[in-house]
Amino acid sequence: MKEKVVLAYSGGLDTTAIIPWLKENFDYEVICCCIDCGQGNELDGLEERAKLSGATKLYIENVIDDFCDNYIMPCVQAGAVYENKYLLGTSMARPAIAKRLVEVARKEGATAICHGATGKGNDQIRFELGIKALAPDLKIIAPWRITDVWTMQSREDEIEYCKAHGIDLPFSANNSYSRDRNLWHISHEGLELEDPACEPNYDHLLVLGVSPEKAPDEAEYVTMTFEAGVPKSVNGKEMSVAEIITELNALGGKHGIGIVDIVENRVVGMKSRGVYETPGGTILMEAHKQLEELVLDRATMETKKDMGNKFAQIVYEGKWFTPLREAVQAFVTSTQKYVTGEVKFKLYKGNIIKAGTTSPYSLYSESLASFTTGELYDHHDASGFITLFGLPLKVRAMKLAENGMKYEG
Repeated sequence: MKEKVVLAYSGGLDTTAIIPWLKENFDYEVICCCIDCGQGNELDGLEERAKLSGATKLYIENVIDDFCDNYIMPCVQAGAVYENKYLLGTSMARPAIAKRLVEVARKEGATAICHGATGKGNDQIRFELGIKALAPDLKIIAPWRITDVWTMQSREDEIEYCKAHGIDLPFSANNSYSRDRNLWHISHEGLELEDPACEPNYDHLLVLGVSPEKAPDEAEYVTMTFEAGVPKSVNGKEMSVAEIITELNALGGKHGIGIVDIVENRVVGMKSRGVYETPGGTILMEAHKQLEELVLDRATMETKKDMGNKFAQIVYEGKWFTPLREAVQAFVTSTQKYVTGEVKFKLYKGNIIKAGTTSPYSLYSESLASFTTGELYDHHDASGFITLFGLPLKVRAMKLAENGMKYEG
């Protein structure tokens, strides 16, 4: 009886060519597994394609709600943004995919999992760390790193290989952007983006929306509600997190929201340039942050900012299934207890403009913040506070003076 391998299958040229390659070089029975994180119509026709290519079976596993509730929302609540720009769309999907691949492998009694990530990118790390953490006994096959067996170097090579194995599918050898899409975002790499000196061709590139220049000339108001850090409604309509992101994607795409052009530092040591479209995610994170401004105290916000950066790094590096991620997430979760309220903003040509925030747990006191403060605040108290707060600076200046010196910073 042949050993089984579960292939992380997208239906694209790479993973299609991998099916006969696995059978030919390892004599595996190939079980394809496509994890649906919200790719939309990219999943059309996959079953026929997988079986035509030699797979025994195809699983299409819908993990959209799991992805949204258990991976996206912890990142939103943490304010996790990698290198100040990247909202982790690909990064946080990979552990969700790895987990389901392992579950399918266990169900099928497979001995190995195969993925089509290259040896230059981050995804190989994310997939494999997830698999190692959840199923250390499973073999991992990464064809692009087995260069003595995987000899194909181009799309043309892969197309010819498929044809030689009786797989004649309508794949094009034309160069195009390398994209990754899920409910949260779509990423674009390749073509003119490989040169940081080149401006992105947004008319050719964008999928989820339009550039700010082509957005409507009229602003659009949006109201959202949150309960304990979780979005509950948009414009008065209660929805699941997945439905809210879908709705915000439409609104954000319409108004040119969430387009990011970044040169980022990959885990493997190189810099890469890409454009990310995250319309709904950008709105959701901004709305959540707008509400946190009202309800979190200063010290918690300061620490949470550090934890958000750490969380982003953990997710980007594929370390989701680690004690550190669990610990940082536990801190973040504890800060969300009172992140409840309503956020209003308007969308206009790439901008998210505040239009009012309310919360029953708001720490903002109009009587304290106004110039005519009430009984809670005595202006005279500030004198003693400043004296003590500035005492180290005054003592240092005095000591410098005693030695004939002065601070020259």
